[in-house]
Amino acid sequence: MKTIKMRAILTALALGLAAPAAMAAGAEVAIPAQKWSFNGPFGTFDRAELQRGYQVYKEVCAACHAMKYVAFRNLTDVGFSAAEVKALAATFEVNGDLNDAGEVTKRPGLPQDKFPSPFPNEKAARASNGGAYPLDLSLIAKARAAGPDYIRALLVGYKDAPAGFALGEGLNYNEYFPGHQIAMPKPLNEDQVTYADGTKASVEQMAHDVSAFLMWAAEPKLEDRKRMGFKVMIFLIVLTGLFFMAKKRIWAKLH
Repeated sequence: MKTIKMRAILTALALGLAAPAAMAAGAEVAIPAQKWSFNGPFGTFDRAELQRGYQVYKEVCAACHAMKYVAFRNLTDVGFSAAEVKALAATFEVNGDLNDAGEVTKRPGLPQDKFPSPFPNEKAARASNGGAYPLDLSLIAKARAAGPDYIRALLVGYKDAPAGFALGEGLNYNEYFPGHQIAMPKPLNEDQVTYADGTKASVEQMAHDVSAFLMWAAEPKLEDRKRMGFKVMIFLIVLTGLFFMAKKRIWAKLH
């Protein structure tokens, strides 16, 4: 009996100690769902939105994050012309051939090149970011639950830490990041970019645009897949109708 009572006391004590720890860690905040042009079975990408998102990526995100699975030539799908893509690629520096000393040279990017990393290797990336490694953004919209909703929430979720919250050294408080502590400093500020189409560059607008762009980067064939799915559904409906009519005709003869 004493053993049972002792176990009960220890269990209650353990639960009592665990509860404050769980509260200190903070429960995850629900990610707000957004309206996206590409949602739904007939959704498509908004090309103007994608172009603004590319501009945010290039002027803000590309300083730390690569997109190694996306080539500049793919930007024609975003609505840029071939000439515009060639000019955009040339604003990046990519690795060229080796010189006589065996050193890697640099050259302007070409449409067939992939988006380059801003760092030569992972160690250099971590050294420039306080030990944190900036993720490649090519597939980030598909690698995270809630996809573009999560990216947009993360970008607008920077706030001052609430009273009593123990924020680690070199970390930043983010309402939507698990644990609320993130190494990446707040990347977006009002009017940080000047949109070519004159759209007001608020933090919300930039976060929404670059999230849509990263969704396109992760699933560039989304529209083709939806169109193919629609054609397949129409085909199956017609085929089902033909089978039904054939069945009625066959069974009518038997009766």
